Amino acid sequence: MILEIAEIRIPPGQQAAFDEAIQRALTTVMVNAKGMRGYKVNKGIESPERYVLQIFWDTLEDHTVAFREGPLFPQWRAIIGPFFASPPVVQHFTLLAKS
Repeated sequence: MILEIAEIRIPPGQQAAFDEAIQRALTTVMVNAKGMRGYKVNKGIESPERYVLQIFWDTLEDHTVAFREGPLFPQWRAIIGPFFASPPVVQHFTLLAKS
């Protein structure tokens, strides 16, 4: 299992609209992505324009090839991309330890 973490920043004052948009993008687009096994979205308390999106993938290629190079990615970006204050910082992780 691969964990994708995307740090997303949006302009101040856009939180309510982005909250709706990311939930819509996740439930209408991301749920159809090959190898996507789940997601979490956290919203900043001290910085409410900062979000951390976690998506769990079967393989790295499910995200970097099947999703990013496939037909779902433009749909995903059309919904949430207009809110980005800067490009998201995206990194991938493997599990080292769990309790």
